[in-house]
Amino acid sequence: MKKTLLFTALAAALSIGVAHAGEKLVVGATPVPHAEILELIKPELAKEGVDLEIKVFTDYVQPNVQLNEKRLDANYFQTKPYLDGFNKGKGATLVTGVGVHVEPFGGYSKKYKSLAELPEGATIAIPNEGSNAGRALLLLQKAGLITLKNPTDALATPKDIATNPKKFKFRELESAVLPRVLDQVDLDMINTNYALEAKLSPKKDALILEGSDSPYVNYLVTRTDNAHTDAIEKLSKALTSQQVKDFINKKYDGAVLPAF
Repeated sequence: MKKTLLFTALAAALSIGVAHAGEKLVVGATPVPHAEILELIKPELAKEGVDLEIKVFTDYVQPNVQLNEKRLDANYFQTKPYLDGFNKGKGATLVTGVGVHVEPFGGYSKKYKSLAELPEGATIAIPNEGSNAGRALLLLQKAGLITLKNPTDALATPKDIATNPKKFKFRELESAVLPRVLDQVDLDMINTNYALEAKLSPKKDALILEGSDSPYVNYLVTRTDNAHTDAIEKLSKALTSQQVKDFINKKYDGAVLPAF
């Protein structure tokens, strides 16, 4: 009888220990705002038995590579056009989950105070990654600076420019590098997460900025084999909570907009 009671007690203790430890979920993210938002919801997820580990990346390539290789359970940093480009280029099948926020993409300059001041032959720096390059060019087209052969091509590159009246020169660089060349170019097209890291204010400093109607929502991304697991469902719910919406509105002052 004593042995039975002892065994039952040990089993109960082990069960409690497992429940306390929770299910581990490794999520890749860029620092701002993605990792900050994940840090916010980490305590709430812990209460629900999900041990969230946030792996911070400073580039846009490795989070998808490592998710595809199952070294991550999910990532949170990208738009659907960017993911589509990765899947097509790598033969991957990563999938979008919940849409969390929009980061209005912008163009910045230390030399000029308006787009009208840009001289003929000015150098414009843009991202060198497929959909981010296209996003920059579409915004420049919207501002009337250029036109594209296909006006809706989300994956356009400088080779796809149809008209360039002021003969702008384009410098294609990795997104993370763009803030560092701000004083070396005439106009710098920077993703908002990198702009925020560089202490730029999209609302105050951008000469050109996407509106709240931007289709470039940042998604939680998973693989097809784990998209509907209990832990991912809990993460998705937490990312689209009122707590996150309030945090985004207060913390980023319009530089980041909730998408739910």
